[in-house]
Amino acid sequence: MADAARTPLWTADEIVAATGGRLTSPITRAMHDVSIDTRTLRDGDIFVAIKGEKLDGHDFAAAALKSGAGVAVVSRTTPDMEAAGPCLVVADDPLRGLENMGRAARARSAAQVVAITGSVGKTSTKEMLRVALAASGLTHASAASFNNHWGVPLTLARFPREAAFGVFEVGMNHPGEITPLVGFVRPHVAIVTTIAASHLGHFKSLDEIADAKAEIFTGVVPGGAAVINRDTPYFDRLAAAARAAGVTRIHGFGRHAESDIRLMQLVLHPTCCCVTASIFGEQVIYKLGLPGEHMAINSLAVLAAAKLMGADLARAALALSEAKPAKGRGVQQELKMPGGELLLIDESYNANPASVRAALALLAQAKPARNGRRIAVLGDMLELGESGPELHAGLAEALDSAQVDVLYAAGPLMAHLFQATRVERRGLHAASSEQLKDALLAGLRPGDVVMVKGSLGSRMGPIVEAMKAKWPAPKDT
Repeated sequence: MADAARTPLWTADEIVAATGGRLTSPITRAMHDVSIDTRTLRDGDIFVAIKGEKLDGHDFAAAALKSGAGVAVVSRTTPDMEAAGPCLVVADDPLRGLENMGRAARARSAAQVVAITGSVGKTSTKEMLRVALAASGLTHASAASFNNHWGVPLTLARFPREAAFGVFEVGMNHPGEITPLVGFVRPHVAIVTTIAASHLGHFKSLDEIADAKAEIFTGVVPGGAAVINRDTPYFDRLAAAARAAGVTRIHGFGRHAESDIRLMQLVLHPTCCCVTASIFGEQVIYKLGLPGEHMAINSLAVLAAAKLMGADLARAALALSEAKPAKGRGVQQELKMPGGELLLIDESYNANPASVRAALALLAQAKPARNGRRIAVLGDMLELGESGPELHAGLAEALDSAQVDVLYAAGPLMAHLFQATRVERRGLHAASSEQLKDALLAGLRPGDVVMVKGSLGSRMGPIVEAMKAKWPAPKDT
């Protein structure tokens, strides 16, 4: 987000020109940010009254103006709104106004821009890029997982004119969703982290998922580059799609011998990695402040993008030691309980088979204290369609590889994994996370390492919060 000490993010003339809207009264505040949520609104923000599945922003526009919003972008007004402050009335849905603001912000920017998609690792890669590129210049990046039809335009509308780099995450649940989003972003570099079984309920095959992810190449600016996971069996399919979209600079990253950006050596630790890599033929040795081989692999794409975007490669690699997991994506925290501590690994944000395997590999790296156990707490992986039961049961081997001692499982789909795993590993299966919570908390003991993961809809986050509420972290951590 823009800093209030800098040039305003938008002037009144710019926002009117971008949206084609009509002001009901003059704007008197400097506008340094854009918001769609009154709960996070700051003085001078542009409030865009978009309509969601459950709420209509118009119902909150007057309150936003009374709370200090510089202007409210709306498609209709009320006397209460107009009395509260200036309204910018747009002819269409305010979301279209936000999209037009995003287009205008992208058009005025001289920044180098990167866009990321993939079945797994988008947000973590985005956060690594934020840290790595910031070592060379002002970097603007998507907040949280703002990667959908409103998140991408909002992130673009917040693009500071002074930024040297822009980092945008682009997601999808259905075919055709990435094309318009990447058309807004127009990246110089497009990254595909990997292709895996995710959203299979909306696709007939992994081939279709790969094709949907490959839509990211349609927005790459002339002369731009594609950076694709070379280890995925879909590399050739993705590279062909990039070429068909007019991208001629296509680079692979991973362990594969033909990778332009290749992992040469990796030392895994419970809370970090030590990486030796060849980045376009240049050997780079660095510490990554995130654990897990999957994070190390994606850090290669980060350094490749930094190099391609003109950032200082050495500074980018050095900065990666400061990278930290995003909320719900591997954050580790020691919790103090009677008789000792337990280690919580919070992977609760979302899940698919590939990301659960990666999280279990992370659990395997953790070292339980004396008499402690490795405990996996897993909720249903959603949107997998008819393959759901089989894909859940298929995780039993990953539990073995991670040397998991106890499995707690929540949801009807996780019942298939619970039945597929060894009897001595079965802790408890419950129909929901809420029904699992109390038994889980009662069964934990000092020294345990507990990893919690599940799709957002399986509501594993409240289990994490219940653990932290019962056993607060020591004050010195």
